[in-house]
Amino acid sequence: MELRTAKGVRDTPPQLKLLQDRVVRTLKTLFERFGFAPLETPVIERFEVLASKYAGGEEILKECFQLTDQGGRKLGLRYDLTVPLARFVGMNPSLKMPFKRYQIGRVYRDGPIKLGRYREFYQCDCDIVGAGGLLAEAECLLLADEVFRSLGIDIRILVNDRRILDGLVQSCGILPELSSSVILSLDKVDKLGREEVKRELVQKGVAVSAADLLLDLTSPPGDNDQKLGILRSQLGENEGLANVASLLDLLGLANVEFSPGLARGLSYYTGTLFEVFATSGPITRSAIAAGGRYDRLIGDLLGAPANIPAIGISFGLEPILDILKSRAEDLPVTPAKVFVIPIQTVKESLSVVSRLRKAGVNASIDLNERGISANLKYANSLGIPFVVIVGEEELKQEKVQLKDMRSGESWVLSVEDAAKNVLG
Repeated sequence: MELRTAKGVRDTPPQLKLLQDRVVRTLKTLFERFGFAPLETPVIERFEVLASKYAGGEEILKECFQLTDQGGRKLGLRYDLTVPLARFVGMNPSLKMPFKRYQIGRVYRDGPIKLGRYREFYQCDCDIVGAGGLLAEAECLLLADEVFRSLGIDIRILVNDRRILDGLVQSCGILPELSSSVILSLDKVDKLGREEVKRELVQKGVAVSAADLLLDLTSPPGDNDQKLGILRSQLGENEGLANVASLLDLLGLANVEFSPGLARGLSYYTGTLFEVFATSGPITRSAIAAGGRYDRLIGDLLGAPANIPAIGISFGLEPILDILKSRAEDLPVTPAKVFVIPIQTVKESLSVVSRLRKAGVNASIDLNERGISANLKYANSLGIPFVVIVGEEELKQEKVQLKDMRSGESWVLSVEDAAKNVLG
């Protein structure tokens, strides 16, 4: 038997898991700073919830992993965290609104694989349910700006509105019943190119002239104001255009761009759409965060007579890690900052490592009774920055030898002073 992972999934070795945990800690800290509360939902959902006509739509459903339990019930692995959120809100009608929640968890899609895209991956979502104004949109985008600034990733944020897309489709004389399918095709321009998308639109029944006009209108030249002007001349009064113009003014961020062709792949979006891209590094063509407004999804799933306003943003942990990993020269293999080496002082060394840990130092100890040379080589191979050598001579002075593995310097110190040096 060949030992390998399934296609589209991967192990996370210690050096990457340590980086992942650091990123997740940053995300959680900032999510909570913005007032979002944590939520956990099951990986397995009833398939009828995932397949609801009000959920992700036909395109995403093609990528849904399906299974059947021993009772013959049809189930599926969640393909995002938004549909489970909608179910949770529906099952908990006493929630106070607006409900601001974040969730970090694995999702599954049987889709194409490339750098930054896998079949099992994490989503890190923040959603606001019960708030319909532009301030909710601003919160999501300001959060994205703060997250990537904290991670040291330069970004550009693309924004659009589903109502602009609907208006453009209608203004080009395309049949209303083709609107959703046409918008899904527009979402593929960056992946397939203009000509291939044009061919797909024509195959769906769109006239060649209408397809050309639509593709021109969804990629107008100029800055944000010029793009808005071009579309106003085509659409006249349009709620989506007014919404985008107000949002751009409210945010006042230089890295936000109006992108009329931005469609997003999920059919449940009703208003504002946005995607975040890194401006440099190995992943610049795939979004590293994305989201939008979906005011109908929750109400439709519940069968409610009125819309329940909701908006959210999802951060892609895997592409973020790929970007940060590409910058790191050496990733630590262990969280240990100190490696304790006993020199025929096992009992005393156990006390020393315990005292270091109580002082807040991540510390490990030799478990195989190796010599100094072998232990130094081992600590160096793991990238541990300090070793503490516990010898009989040092113990007579109630001290230990602290060695900096990077500079090669050594000091004879008390355990407490050694801990202070390590902690800086």
